[in-house]
Amino acid sequence: MPLVWVLALLLLAIFIKRPSLKRTFLLAATGLLLLFSNPFLENEAMRAWEIGAVPMNQVKNYDAAIILTGVTRYREDIPDRVHTSKGADRFLHPLQLYRLGKIKKFIITGGDGKVLGKGIPEAEQIEKVLLMAGVPEEAIYTEGNSRNTRENALNTAAFLKQHPELKKLLLVTSAFHMRRSEGCFRKAGVQADTFSADFYGKERAFTPDEIIIPSADAFEGWHLLIHEITGYIVYKLMGYC
Repeated sequence: MPLVWVLALLLLAIFIKRPSLKRTFLLAATGLLLLFSNPFLENEAMRAWEIGAVPMNQVKNYDAAIILTGVTRYREDIPDRVHTSKGADRFLHPLQLYRLGKIKKFIITGGDGKVLGKGIPEAEQIEKVLLMAGVPEEAIYTEGNSRNTRENALNTAAFLKQHPELKKLLLVTSAFHMRRSEGCFRKAGVQADTFSADFYGKERAFTPDEIIIPSADAFEGWHLLIHEITGYIVYKLMGYC
């Protein structure tokens, strides 16, 4: 988390007694603060990493869309509805493709994501939304055991072996997460075209608020991007993608 790096350097600048080191840490903290709070630089980095959008009218016809979860939250204090985050585009855009006749079925993969305890699998929560949107139950397959992207790929591959009729596949996840996801599914033997959703990079704007004025949102974007790139590198080293 870039904000933690800045705070750590500031603390070192406060407690280190040597003036030269104090000045070095203070300059480093200031430099990182300016870098990671700049919305233009954060947006450029995100645009460079994300896999671009495919226009809806250019999407071919597919037997099924594979949807990766990670975009819902289960709340025990408000259990009578599905709680979604920004990444809800992961299933809303495939729903649009379904209405356009581009896909026939949904394969939703993802568990509850909890380290301790157990909640309702995210795959089941997204299934509820699709059912409320009028998608018939027989058009939805769910896999609720996966805890990470690698398990998404392996469990989906095992499911597809039992459903050889599902041949033409479309992999759907967030644009920033597509590189790692595509690599994992290819490694698991699942051949699928990709369809990015949930974009964080936005159109370039050369206005003062986008180029000069610091933004707290830029820190959040950098944290997400650094986390994903780190995950991609680790997966590469482990041979997962």
